[in-house]
Amino acid sequence: MIKKGINEIISERRSIFPAQYNDKPVSTTFIKTILDNANWAPTHKLTQPWRFKVIQGEAKDRLGVFLSDTYTDITSNDNFSPFKHKKIKDNCKSASAIIAICMQRDPKERIPEWEEIAATAMAVQNMWLTCSANGIGCYWSSPMLINYMGDFFDFEERERCLGFFYIGNYDQESTLFSKRNPIENKTEWLD
Repeated sequence: MIKKGINEIISERRSIFPAQYNDKPVSTTFIKTILDNANWAPTHKLTQPWRFKVIQGEAKDRLGVFLSDTYTDITSNDNFSPFKHKKIKDNCKSASAIIAICMQRDPKERIPEWEEIAATAMAVQNMWLTCSANGIGCYWSSPMLINYMGDFFDFEERERCLGFFYIGNYDQESTLFSKRNPIENKTEWLD
């Protein structure tokens, strides 16, 4: 396990896309660690709205076929991209595992829905930081196709998909760069 400080882990977190993954599998033990860490996200009124569906093996191929077929069905001939169609399948094949990020709305609606979406996003951030701290590539994708996932998964009542978390090992030979505008440009101090 790589030991880094939290500030370094946060600033080095990057999207590592499925096309960058190698063939080395991510262990089930590590996937369980990712999910355990997700479970510690902040959650107002302890609704704990995050739900995850781990997709591995042949299920990845089934997901790739479902997503690419759905893309074909919902896309006009003028907007259809053979590149995008192929990329959808390739992303599923390239990932060691895909975690469907789902949100289960509190049946009592004790808090606004945006807070449950935010809690789920914080759970995903915990997953992302865990991957980054351990040199595992990951990427959160939220294509329009998530609106059709009820045809693939058996959702509980008031559960819906917010995206896919692709994970995989990658060759860390090159440095990954990212830019942020200074925080001073985004902060107003009031006294």
